[in-house]
Amino acid sequence: MQTHQSTIDPSEVAKFEAMAAEWWDPSGKFKPLHMMNPVRLDYIVSQIAAEFARDLTADKPFEGLRLLDIGCGGGLLSEPMARLGATVIGADAAERNIPVAQVHAEQSGLDIDYRHTTAEALAEAGEQFDVVLNMEVVEHVADPLGYLTACRTLLKPGGLMICSTLNRNPKSYMMAIFGAEVVMRWLPKGTHEWKKFITPGELFDLIRNAGLEPVDRKGFVFNPVLWSWSISERDLSVNYVTASVKPA
Repeated sequence: MQTHQSTIDPSEVAKFEAMAAEWWDPSGKFKPLHMMNPVRLDYIVSQIAAEFARDLTADKPFEGLRLLDIGCGGGLLSEPMARLGATVIGADAAERNIPVAQVHAEQSGLDIDYRHTTAEALAEAGEQFDVVLNMEVVEHVADPLGYLTACRTLLKPGGLMICSTLNRNPKSYMMAIFGAEVVMRWLPKGTHEWKKFITPGELFDLIRNAGLEPVDRKGFVFNPVLWSWSISERDLSVNYVTASVKPA
């Protein structure tokens, strides 16, 4: 596989390869993602349904949509998208994630095309998608604009990209790094680099410069009292998500 060093950060890939076997352990190193996954899915499903006028009461509402889950990891998002009827390609630059995802999909009776590849390689191959899921990846790449430009190339005209990341401010440092990595030990130390976090304003500028049109953004907020996540219209202070479209 050709590796595009313009956006792939080998040290970031190595972090996730070291944790690959734990993707489906809800109490393991990916516990924060398992806890957040329901709100991520709520947002993703609602945005896709709205953009493509899909009836979520249908048996397979996303049937006919080709979806790319870039940075798919073990398939925490790829699998529910496949269950909703989408044709799913899961791609990850960390080679060890792919067999973990493949085995779990087979055990779950799901047909998902998992590939050890990059956004740039898929774009160069002429791949096209109705939806690109780009969740918690952009803060790990070496060149965010180049990476987002590749994601735009992968979208069909009128296609939808959903991109989530972490805000950069003192609160995000305390919660996402000190809290999650040091106090709670949910993640290995060094999983995130605060300087790579991206503010909502910066991400919207990057998305526009990549040739996409932002249409929505929300916050993912953790309540330590209720020990649960929720979607917020206003609080983008730590985790947040955006939706953008490729002009038709």
